[in-house]
Amino acid sequence: MGYPHGEFTWTDVSVTDVDAAKAFYTGLFGWEADDQFDPDGNYIYTMFTLDGRSTAGMGQLPAEAIEQGAHPAWASYVNVDSVDDIVAKVEANGGSVATPAMDVFTSGRMAVLRDPEGSFFSVWQAQDHVGGGVFTEPGSMTWNELATRDTGAAREFYSAVFPWHFEAFEGDFEYWTIGLDSKVDGDADADDKFNGGVMPMPAEVDAMGVPSRWLVYFRVADTDGAAAKATELGGQVMGEAMDSPAGRIAVVRDPQGASFAIIAPPAEAA
Repeated sequence: MGYPHGEFTWTDVSVTDVDAAKAFYTGLFGWEADDQFDPDGNYIYTMFTLDGRSTAGMGQLPAEAIEQGAHPAWASYVNVDSVDDIVAKVEANGGSVATPAMDVFTSGRMAVLRDPEGSFFSVWQAQDHVGGGVFTEPGSMTWNELATRDTGAAREFYSAVFPWHFEAFEGDFEYWTIGLDSKVDGDADADDKFNGGVMPMPAEVDAMGVPSRWLVYFRVADTDGAAAKATELGGQVMGEAMDSPAGRIAVVRDPQGASFAIIAPPAEAA
């Protein structure tokens, strides 16, 4: 099984305390955790699964990264045919490289990149690990969203790097859905043809000086119930849950500070 070039197919979180994060996320989403080690017994990575299907990953934030100001965060990965080709396109269009292209054993090849406004995103060239095994179900990734101070520049950049096109949402606020023609509604990885969204940075967040960023969304059956569970497990709900045309949304910060969103479909769709 392979995924189309340009599709969001994986997400993982870098943390300072692996065991604590494992307890939080397995308690919140019902995931099982499979810790992976090298031949010398050193921890490498945790693969989270949902009913036996890979759904997200977790790694230890390196000490040197922390010294340079890095903090726990979720990363959004775009599946690509060639990481090196994408790196070249990113640099040619005003972006930059945060982590150079590298092979991850026999799992695949990756790079961490930044768009011209500074938003981090990752690309993945699959080998043994093709990406997630479940999407759009409760407990799995369902959406990725960029909050930016310049939606026009963002659309220009990403359409030059990936085979994305953008459609304006017809509503009383600005929102752009990302279209990917090779993503087909009804496939195992899709319940629609869309591949994420782009929105202006909310004014109250902009005033705080928060950098532009990608935010990963996980599907849940009940947003308010999941938000309460996250709080019980030591997380923090950022603001109040809100209703949107796509469903009821809440943004959560885990106990170590990594932010993500949860969403339940609208009541009539559910």
